[in-house]
Amino acid sequence: MTAQTIALAADSQPGRVVRTLVALGDSTTVGIGDPVAGGRWRGFGPILQQALGERGQVRLANLSYTGARMADVRRKQLSQALRLRPQAVVLVVGMNDTLRSDFDPVQLHDDLDAIVGELMAAGAVVVTARYHDHAKVFQLPGALRRVLRSRIDELNRITDTVTARHGSQVLDLDAMPGAYERTAWSADRLHPSEYGHRMLAQGFAEKLRAGGCAVPHEVVMECSGGVPIKPIHIVLWMIFKGIPWLFRRGSDLLPYAARIIVRDWIYGGPAPVGSHRPKLRVVRDRRR
Repeated sequence: MTAQTIALAADSQPGRVVRTLVALGDSTTVGIGDPVAGGRWRGFGPILQQALGERGQVRLANLSYTGARMADVRRKQLSQALRLRPQAVVLVVGMNDTLRSDFDPVQLHDDLDAIVGELMAAGAVVVTARYHDHAKVFQLPGALRRVLRSRIDELNRITDTVTARHGSQVLDLDAMPGAYERTAWSADRLHPSEYGHRMLAQGFAEKLRAGGCAVPHEVVMECSGGVPIKPIHIVLWMIFKGIPWLFRRGSDLLPYAARIIVRDWIYGGPAPVGSHRPKLRVVRDRRR
C-alpha cells in the first residue's frame, strides 16, 4: 500500500472542542516504531493532536511508558490523567499482559472497568483499542501462537464487555483496512511503523468524533518528519532486540504452552482456540 492523504471529513456539527488530549498505555502509545530526529519517538499522539485543533490549541499529555500493563495504567497513569481533566482520552494497553505467565482475565476486567469508568465519570470521551491477531504479524512457534491468539481473544471480550457497559468508544484494530500489511509495521513487527501510527491516529479521530468530539482537521496519511528505517536497522534489531525478546517471552509462556502441547498429544490435535481459557467470573456493575 502506498502512502496517501486520506481526508477525514469535517463534521457538520460543531462537536465538543478538545483542549486536553491524554494518551495512556504502553510502548505503542509511547510512539515506538515512529522515530524522529533527536532519538525521540512520535507516534499517533501528536498526529491526532494536530487533527483536533490548531497549533497551540490542544494540549497533549502522553502518560504512557514502555512495558506498561493494564494494572500500571490503573495504579499510576489514571490518577495523573484525572488531574488534567481531559476532554478526550485514548488508551492502548493489554498486549503486554497477554505475553506474561500471570495473565489474569478477572484482574484485567476489573482494571479496565475502573479506568474507563473513572475517566468517563470525570467527563472524558474515552477510546480504547480492540486488538488484532498479532500472530499474523510476528511469527511464533505453534503452541505459543495459539496461546497468544486465545489470550488476545480473551482481552477483546473483556474490552467488549467494559465498553458496552460504559458506552465508551473502541477502535477495532483487526478490522482496520491494511492492518496486516507490511507497511503498517516497523522493523520489529511488534509496533506500528510511522504509517501504522498514522492509521491509528485516523481511527482514533473517527472514534472521538463518534463520541461527540470536534475533529476539525484531516489526518494526513502521507509519511513525513520521521527517520527512515534502513535494512541495517532491521538486522541490528533482530540481533539485539528481536531474538532476546522472543526468548524472554517464550520462557515466560513456556509452562502454559507445554500444557497445550501435552493436551494436543493426548487428544490427537489442537482443541478449538479458546477452549483452555479461564472463565470470567460475573462482576457486579458498580454503578448500581
